[in-house]
Amino acid sequence: MDDLSRSDSLAAVSPLDGRYAGRTAPLVPYASEAALMRARVRVEAEYLLALADLDATPLSLSDEERETVRGLYDSFDGDDARLVKRLETEGAEGYSATNHDVKAVEYFVRTETPERVHPWIHFGLTSEDVNNLAHRLLAKPAVEEVLVPAIEDVRDELTALAREHRATPMLARTHGQPATPTTFGKEMAVYAARIGQQLGRVKEAAATLSGKLAGASGTYAAHVAAYPDVDWRSFSRTFVTDLGLEHTALTTQVNPCDDLAALFDALRGVNNVLLDLDRDVWMYVSQRYLGQEATAGETGSSTMPHKVNPIDFENSEGNLSKANADLTFLADYVTNSRLQRDLSDSTVKRNIGSSFAHCLIGYGKTAAGLDKVVPNEQVMREELEAHPELIGEAVQTILRREGDAEAYERVKELTRGRDVTIEDFRDLFDELDVDESVRAELRALSPATYVGLGDELVGDL
Repeated sequence: MDDLSRSDSLAAVSPLDGRYAGRTAPLVPYASEAALMRARVRVEAEYLLALADLDATPLSLSDEERETVRGLYDSFDGDDARLVKRLETEGAEGYSATNHDVKAVEYFVRTETPERVHPWIHFGLTSEDVNNLAHRLLAKPAVEEVLVPAIEDVRDELTALAREHRATPMLARTHGQPATPTTFGKEMAVYAARIGQQLGRVKEAAATLSGKLAGASGTYAAHVAAYPDVDWRSFSRTFVTDLGLEHTALTTQVNPCDDLAALFDALRGVNNVLLDLDRDVWMYVSQRYLGQEATAGETGSSTMPHKVNPIDFENSEGNLSKANADLTFLADYVTNSRLQRDLSDSTVKRNIGSSFAHCLIGYGKTAAGLDKVVPNEQVMREELEAHPELIGEAVQTILRREGDAEAYERVKELTRGRDVTIEDFRDLFDELDVDESVRAELRALSPATYVGLGDELVGDL
């Protein structure tokens, strides 16, 4: 093992950067340490520019200097990230090691700007002013540009299945027992609709992420001490909203993070729907309601060559369960801080990206699994035919309509705990004192056609 380079994916401590590195790659621009460095540089650079725009400060920047400052994050690359890390851990460019990640970013900005602007870099700020904004500048696009499209892919797969098989009759099960038939398309439509609802919550939560910039205790104390006549609350509101975030006015040193907790909870809402789906599809595969297209060259079992396992849904279930555990922990943890601040949230927030990564893997696996499943209509119809008792609900409801107060009991006596046939029902129909038109209506009932508005309901998507 000593011959493995630390950069080799086989040496990764987490499967997110090892086995699943290819699947989590879309999150690297938003969840890596280099991405956090770049986001911090962006906050520091834009703050420097905002200070230069204040009439109260003697700081002025030429158009060329402004372009250079914005270029610090626009062109931020691996070499820049490595320099920031050296400034933190080893010292570089004439600076001793900071042992402080935000201070290292401040010194990085200094190395790329004229000395006369150095006093204004990080002027009046606390690290949390930079960090809370940086984390949201990463979480927002990670959700909107990576996770949301992946969720939409799952929803679209479900919608396509629902529409294609909207009229395919299928046995339903309540309490695990045969129940009133449904259609496969309607069942998939239920999941597509649920995901659509939860997706709306995710989009809203991402759109309303909210940042603060108010100093060490949330009072603008250092800013007011230096320039008491500046409207710092207005400055802060404009600065934060110009970054594309909503503004949190009342804070301690830390952003209370209720907005992040809402985002994490919204993602859990999506994940819970998909976990329900994963388990149901797994059961449908087990019951042979669904077949799976075999992938050429793929091994289903190390000892049973015939098997095509529902591994995509199992993998999704595992990853989404892990994601939910992480998201629950994050939502509970980041909304709490001892007094005005303790630092435990700093290390916890570094795990936001890993929770998103498990989400992304789960979404991709569910979508891949749905793309492979093929409804087995023959098996579904055969099982419906094997359960004629399913028309019992329809029979007793029609008889109730005709004024039979004992309709439920009549059908219960015939069917409960017994194996019945269609002929048993027809014998019952022959004994009933009803109009011949009603008798014909009852005789026309069958499990395969007793699906109500299942077909039409798919049109509500």
